[in-house]
Amino acid sequence: AATIMGKVNFSAVADASWFHMVKPFYFGTPTFEWTPIITMTLVAIVSMVESTGVYFALSDITGKKLTEKDLSRGYRAEGLASIIGAVFNAFPYTTYSQNVGLVQLSGVKSNNVIYAMGGMLVFLGFIPKIAAFTTVIPTPVLGGAMVAMFGMVIAYGIKMLGNVDFSSQENLLIIACSVGMGMGVTAVPDMFAHLPEGVKILTSSGIVTGSLTAIFLNIVLNVTKSTKQVKQMKEQKAA
Repeated sequence: AATIMGKVNFSAVADASWFHMVKPFYFGTPTFEWTPIITMTLVAIVSMVESTGVYFALSDITGKKLTEKDLSRGYRAEGLASIIGAVFNAFPYTTYSQNVGLVQLSGVKSNNVIYAMGGMLVFLGFIPKIAAFTTVIPTPVLGGAMVAMFGMVIAYGIKMLGNVDFSSQENLLIIACSVGMGMGVTAVPDMFAHLPEGVKILTSSGIVTGSLTAIFLNIVLNVTKSTKQVKQMKEQKAA
């Protein structure tokens, strides 16, 4: 339909070569400066917040209980992928929330799909002519796919919230503030425009802002409260 309406342009395919060998460090050899290192460390922490949510969502979909070792392996895999991506001139690789929507929509939960797709992507990296076909997909077509995928992410997030005890005022306050902060940053991108550049990295994303708000409030309202209750119970038993 997009082709009939003249929305598809194959010029990128015509201009692409048939074979290309990836050259490591094409843009230059690495240099080490403190400011970029600290900045990228903050960026990595930001992406880890989102990745953790994806891990738990996929855990629920596949019926596999996550352990601390599983989370550690996931973080290590992202770090290794980012290093390899930097060597071969690509972006830092992280776990994307679109995967939750894809797994939920397709119902396919096998690791073999990941292995096959990884091999296909490596192959496309050497054959630009074929890889260029992915760039001709019109924006409206991608937008239509994104509606379903990201909508499924939201729907599954709501489902996960169904396990929360909503009779607790503390939990209601955590949800209200975290969702409000996340939506606020998304709706008003300049909300934290006057903060230092290093801080704005953490406040420019609604996902990160909402997640950090939820984590902080949960520690203050639930974890601290539970710790005090356990301490009081121990004191009562000792008495």
